[in-house]
Amino acid sequence: MRKRVTRRSVLLTAALAAATGAARASTGSEGTLQPYASYWYPDSLPAGSPGSGIVWRSLRSWTPEGDADLPFNRATVPLAARFTPPPVNATAQAGQARVSALVSFAPTSGNPAQGSATADFYALTHWAYLDELVFWGGSSGEGLILAPNAPVVDAAHRNGVPVLGTVFLPPAAYGGQLRWTRELVRRGPDGGFPLADQLIRVARAYGFDGWFLNAETGGGDARLGADTRDFVAYLRARGEKLRVTWYDAMTLAGDVSWQNELNDRNAAFFEASDSMFLNFDWDRAGLVSSARRAEGRKRGRYELWAGVDVEANGWDTRVDWDAVVPADGPHVTSYGFYRPEWTWKSLPANARTPADFHVRDDRFWSGRALDPAAPDSGAWRPPAASVADRSTLTALPFATAFNTGHGLGWYERGTRLSDSAWNHLGLQDRLPGRRWVVRTTGPRPTVGFDFADAWRGGGSLLVTGGLTAPATVELFPARLPLSEATVVELAHRTDDGSAAVRVELALEVAAARGGPSRLVHLPAGTLRAGGRGWTTAAVRVGRALRERAGGTILSLGVRLGSPDGGTARWRLGGLAVRDTAPPPGPPGAPTITASRTDADGTAALRLAWTAPVRSPGSVRHYELHQLLPGGGRRFLGGTCGHAYYVAALRRAAGEAATRVEVRAVDELYASSAPASVTFRW
Repeated sequence: MRKRVTRRSVLLTAALAAATGAARASTGSEGTLQPYASYWYPDSLPAGSPGSGIVWRSLRSWTPEGDADLPFNRATVPLAARFTPPPVNATAQAGQARVSALVSFAPTSGNPAQGSATADFYALTHWAYLDELVFWGGSSGEGLILAPNAPVVDAAHRNGVPVLGTVFLPPAAYGGQLRWTRELVRRGPDGGFPLADQLIRVARAYGFDGWFLNAETGGGDARLGADTRDFVAYLRARGEKLRVTWYDAMTLAGDVSWQNELNDRNAAFFEASDSMFLNFDWDRAGLVSSARRAEGRKRGRYELWAGVDVEANGWDTRVDWDAVVPADGPHVTSYGFYRPEWTWKSLPANARTPADFHVRDDRFWSGRALDPAAPDSGAWRPPAASVADRSTLTALPFATAFNTGHGLGWYERGTRLSDSAWNHLGLQDRLPGRRWVVRTTGPRPTVGFDFADAWRGGGSLLVTGGLTAPATVELFPARLPLSEATVVELAHRTDDGSAAVRVELALEVAAARGGPSRLVHLPAGTLRAGGRGWTTAAVRVGRALRERAGGTILSLGVRLGSPDGGTARWRLGGLAVRDTAPPPGPPGAPTITASRTDADGTAALRLAWTAPVRSPGSVRHYELHQLLPGGGRRFLGGTCGHAYYVAALRRAAGEAATRVEVRAVDELYASSAPASVTFRW
């Protein structure tokens, strides 16, 4: 990928993402129990032998039946529908520019299929501004075709964001070989493209949404250019409901020449795909011309992503924002971030705490004021200033425990069931997209994710400050149905030393028969000083608003006050909106499909189970616990799928056998009865 350093000097670094083995010291190799995200070459493999922890595979020979890691890599959360609420500020435009992001969550090889035992991870949460996520990677020494792992896809789908795998054909300077491009687009006897069919099979088997195609190996000719164009068109046509995004590198002449705009040299690839990611050296005139060309071909201008490379400098990157998203007129194109995980990677390795990361990530997406209702107008223009956010809150039940998908421990109902750090984006909740809108006439309190305590999962929402005037924290735009049975629950607490906090539920509600919406505040209790633990308040919204039954809840938030003054430290650990929802049935009996006992006395297990049969309630995900002597439980992990890898089961008190329980968990975090399996030491 050609990246701008100056107007005339470029830095080709995309192939370097995992070109050395330095970042893979802890990876396994073929034959280990640890499942990893999958990666392939089109057909032939490089000469020599792979580096440590790397497995060379051919896409041509891949079959679902022969893929032992497929159960661990298969995403199961469907792509949610979403809507665009009225923008929270006057500058964000609905129906115009959108945002794509190319993210490297880990090296190409050695990327665990289902999270790992560290909180030091890029836990992306700003899905509300994203329209497409590319699971970025690939290198000539590992593999060129990378399928996204299940946790990333499940988290994105829960928020309505499609995820694309990557096909990366690198420049020769970074090991690219033109034979790999020719193998990828080689026609079959029937004139079709066998490896396009394989890409479709992989996407459907793994449960993700399409492919990002990046052909940067030079030396091609017009025949190769035509075959590649036909390959892209075939992939898009045959892969019904799959998305194809083309990167601006190869031209129809078969050479690699970054155009930085849509023109006659690359238009054929745009027409064959769903969208095109324009190289980073674009300018105003080129983007205007590109938008006109797209519309002249009966395509949308917002199907063009203007590349913005933030890998090195993050929010200090110099961008001509008015060329893409003018503040005083219609947007010209959409735009795409290359490597926004800068917010995580640029933190010192010894200071990458989850809380520190989320403050930085909120600044990247919302602006340095951390207030998308009034985003600052400095040199960095965050997405919140230009792009309308989206929401998936359209049906009941809805619940969130403000779990960001990583943490320093695991909590259930306020009890810590694991002291181990962890990450798994598939367990991430739907989170507030607008970070952070606070309405008050007094000093603005600080709002953010905190990981020192939780009601459930790994963290909670913490509000800190002197509440000299009531402060409303707006959490979720919504389109939730309101009936007389609707109840909103809050699990909340104050920390030791906090002032008392008066809590009200803040709702905007529309009547069933139209007319203006109404903002209401319903009491949810007063938490006195002293940090007395978690309290659950159930607010019977339907009864309180009978006259609006049949209407719609348009927003959810909380209004906080301090009746006695002082500094408040108030946590919101859970928020749920429900009417009736039966709990799920237990999963089918789990089995241990493979195991290994290690020298340190721990065991690694591969487990599999089936979905509940005739379950009365829906399943959000599954959780695994180790049953301890005396009846206690230790949290082992969770997943949205039907297979899980336990990296280190710890033997308790010299027991001869350990029981592992699997429970189905619904959208309100109600758990089924357990299904169990016993591991004998």
